[in-house]
Amino acid sequence: MSAFWWIIVIAWVVFVVVSMWKVFEKAGQPGWGAIIPIYNVYLLLMIAGRPAWWLILMLVPVVNIVVELIVSIDIAKNFGKGTGFGLGLFFLGAIFFPILAFGDAVYEPVEA
Repeated sequence: MSAFWWIIVIAWVVFVVVSMWKVFEKAGQPGWGAIIPIYNVYLLLMIAGRPAWWLILMLVPVVNIVVELIVSIDIAKNFGKGTGFGLGLFFLGAIFFPILAFGDAVYEPVEA
């Protein structure tokens, strides 16, 4: 891979991390949590309004896919977006998290 493509890939990764950082801050969580493995998943659960013990479910193969789908939809709903946007977060997170971060979405947790 040429140096040009490495620069593009690194720039994209940095952009996605900055986007996650911004989403975390919008939700009242520490932005730096976006760069800490496992802790960032815990924070996403908090943003989604799900219990912390779901972190254990994220370690179970196949179950983690279902849990991540539910969490993505819940995050979208807590930012005033619909289920379709939640599916976008699940399937194309590198595109939809920047939209959430730099758009006009406001974090308002939905009461269960």
